Amino acid sequence: MARKPQSDLQSEPQADPRRAAVEALLALAAERPWGEIGLADIAEKADLSLSQLRGLFPSKGAILAAYSRQVDQAVLDGIDETMAEEPARERLFDVLMRRIDVLSPRKAAIREISKAFALDPLALAAWNRVATNSMQWMLVAAGIGAEGPLGALRAQGLALAWSRIVRVWLRDEDEGSALTMKEVDRQLRSGERWMERADDLCQMFTPLRRMAERSHRRRSRMRERLRERFHDFADTRRRGRDEPDDAEAI
Repeated sequence: MARKPQSDLQSEPQADPRRAAVEALLALAAERPWGEIGLADIAEKADLSLSQLRGLFPSKGAILAAYSRQVDQAVLDGIDETMAEEPARERLFDVLMRRIDVLSPRKAAIREISKAFALDPLALAAWNRVATNSMQWMLVAAGIGAEGPLGALRAQGLALAWSRIVRVWLRDEDEGSALTMKEVDRQLRSGERWMERADDLCQMFTPLRRMAERSHRRRSRMRERLRERFHDFADTRRRGRDEPDDAEAI
């Protein structure tokens, strides 16, 4: 299963100050603990003023999220069209290994960031939103539905699987990423079974969801009719006040 070689994000030219800030954060994260990196450090490393950095990003976490989007784009740019006829699991395997390829030059930085997040539940919860959004794009890249309630379940499940894959990858010293590939395969096989159950559950609740949607539409129409009647009544009262009575007319 050949995968196209990926461009190294680290070697891409810095096209704008946003990329400079991202590169600065990752370089610092490879050198020191995440908690010791301040916004002033990032601005200095990126050769930006604090004012410029504030105009680009609201926080350190937002800079890291921008890196995640860069990784998404690199993976999407390298989609292997020859995988289109392969089974869904093989397509997703290829996409996730492509993501590992893109992340590899930043392994040291990602290791330090992962250590910090493991000790910070709030940061981890915030990062889960970023990771889940990335996994939606990875599902789309693999030609797997990522829309609606079932798509949201798939993305969240894949985000959890991805976190386990990353933990293995961070300790995988094999040049061919054998341990990582094995873990990706294991997580996807486990995810297939989980998604089959989730699919069955969604199908079971589909009639209830449709009933709830119909009920919501009926309530909306009723509220609209009540609103119209209220406005008609208010207009009638207002016209009654504006029109003079017969005695005043004489």
